[in-house]
Amino acid sequence: MALPFTPLYIDGQWRPSSTGATFDVHNPNTGKVIGKAAAASAEDCAAAVQAAARAFKTWENSPLSMRRDILLKASDILATKEKDVEKAIREETSATEDWLWANHGWPVEQLRDIASSTVLLRGETAPSIIPGGQTFIQRRAIGPVLSIVPWNAPVILTLRAVAVPIVCGNTVILKTHEVSPRSQAVIVEAFAEAGLPNGVLNLISANREDSPARTTEIIASPLIRKVNFTGSDAVGKLIAKEAAKYLKPCVLELGGKAPVVVLDDADIPRAARAIASSALLHSGQICMSTERVIVQRGAADALLEQLTSLFKRIKAGDPHLDKTANIAAMFNQGSTENALGLLKDAVKKGAKLLTGDLSRQGAVMQPHLVVNVKPGMQLWDRESFAPVAVVAVVDTVDEAVDLANASDYSLISGIWTRDVHKAFDVASRIRASTNNINGPTVHVELVRENGGLGGSTGYGVFMVEDWTQLRMIVLHPEQEPPYPITAKL
Repeated sequence: MALPFTPLYIDGQWRPSSTGATFDVHNPNTGKVIGKAAAASAEDCAAAVQAAARAFKTWENSPLSMRRDILLKASDILATKEKDVEKAIREETSATEDWLWANHGWPVEQLRDIASSTVLLRGETAPSIIPGGQTFIQRRAIGPVLSIVPWNAPVILTLRAVAVPIVCGNTVILKTHEVSPRSQAVIVEAFAEAGLPNGVLNLISANREDSPARTTEIIASPLIRKVNFTGSDAVGKLIAKEAAKYLKPCVLELGGKAPVVVLDDADIPRAARAIASSALLHSGQICMSTERVIVQRGAADALLEQLTSLFKRIKAGDPHLDKTANIAAMFNQGSTENALGLLKDAVKKGAKLLTGDLSRQGAVMQPHLVVNVKPGMQLWDRESFAPVAVVAVVDTVDEAVDLANASDYSLISGIWTRDVHKAFDVASRIRASTNNINGPTVHVELVRENGGLGGSTGYGVFMVEDWTQLRMIVLHPEQEPPYPITAKL
């Protein structure tokens, strides 16, 4: 049986690379080749940029009702592709059934919500400073943009990276991750079948070796007006540096190191369940994963007992073959080695393991719960992107807030307490884009995307304001006023 092949999509045509080059796609659990994808050449990337530029001339002036209807139709089409999505993300990313909702049900609903944002694409008018004049402020599209998407939530993160710019009137070159091209091509298929005009959305994929060069070439094109990237802060810095050469703006959604503060009066059993869920879902490979737990001393023993029990009951493996496994393999063996390196460094510096044994089986790593981890240790300071959580015990609320803010990450946080006034006080003092009161950190609201406040989490969000520009037209009065210099002639 032939392996699935993911081609490029340029100017409305599915096609192989101009050179015929391909690369293998591997399953993280087994290491087996489960698909092939076209490896874009420099010529392919240039063709995608040109197609996006041509399409922008008409798409930016398209009726808002047309954009809305295409997105709604794409949502309906995506709803029929559940089996395709499930098969692709399971084979390419080892996603479990618990993670399918974030890559099918959620994207279907979010696409409908994005379609409704056409009502936000409106301007303003005001009198000019010149009597009889008038100003008109329009919210306009930016132009062709480059969207670079990650593997860990390949459908939902691809959707927002393309749908928000598109509904705003921009055109997009989508660069897939080399791990998950088939999962991400599903979004393009839905848009194409919905009748999106040729060139508005283009898909390219590249092998790991060529990816930096292809990315650099696209960013360098004067036709590209903005870049969005979701991924690690290390790569985000390289993207930002490259874009800065041409003074091009970016939206960068990078890492997370979500803190959860648990106060003495918290509902400990519920808090523990939410923490374990957000720490271990998708093997901790979510930017919103709970990585740091900061608990007041009065609740510490009860919370640690509950968390230890939950972490020990959750098993990593291949849930599709082993029914006792709850979570799957990590991204690759290098990811497990990196996480184990952070853990071993912490243990050397005085940290203590409550669960986990610092071992791995290929890309499979069991949950680790760790205490006595402090700022300055790599395990505290750096995103582990693994089934790992650390717990710190404090005496006061102020200490808890200080520890929560002792990080360069700023994406999301949580606070557990039965006192609503204290909850709002603490939430307002934690430097995070989104703060959850009595809820999990793996959470997104439709009214506003999570985004970074700078530092290792990056900056910008996938909202209308970030993917449009305000432009002003001034209508001068019909009666000519006296102009400087010429009025004296």
